[in-house]
Amino acid sequence: MAGQAVRPSSSDAGAARWRTVDIVVTAVLGVAFGVVFWAWNLVFGVLAEPLDFFPPLSAMLNGVYLMPGVVAGLLVRRPGASIFASTLAAAVSILLGSPYGGIIVVYGLVQGAGAELGFLLTRYRSFGLGTALLAAATAGLSTSILDNVLYYAELSFLGYQLPYTVFTVISSMLLAGVVGLLLVRALARTGALSSFAAGRTRA
Repeated sequence: MAGQAVRPSSSDAGAARWRTVDIVVTAVLGVAFGVVFWAWNLVFGVLAEPLDFFPPLSAMLNGVYLMPGVVAGLLVRRPGASIFASTLAAAVSILLGSPYGGIIVVYGLVQGAGAELGFLLTRYRSFGLGTALLAAATAGLSTSILDNVLYYAELSFLGYQLPYTVFTVISSMLLAGVVGLLLVRALARTGALSSFAAGRTRA
């Protein structure tokens, strides 16, 4: 059973069956990004302060929160990996002392589902830069919609909500999409991903 669990993924990247190694690695990603979230929460306000001249610009910092869903999808290549990693990351950040409270788990779920949509649109068969950017864009759009509904509904659509959404999507594409893909490829070069298709291809 153990040998089967760490067997390299089949060439069918969209296979729905999860192996033990898929579950473990996705969980590790979720925990690791939960720590990243906690640290990012500590510096977010400081980094956002110089952007106060145009408040929607602070959304350029949001991409960090979209990373676990995109990275997990690119690495594990299983339906549900994005939701699993993103939601777990949010939960871990709460345990570490997130200032945002329980709502952050909802955000983790929504952000993961947003990234999942990007991979779903490619039928989980493509995992290159184009797909990384698509998954990051849909993840950024999902969290922007939630933000605008919950917190910015009374603000101007053109003056705040639209630019906030655009900046969030751009940030997500750069950080979750481009940086996330580079992170997966860097891990692949170490040989740590030999049990995954991501560790054997540069798709």
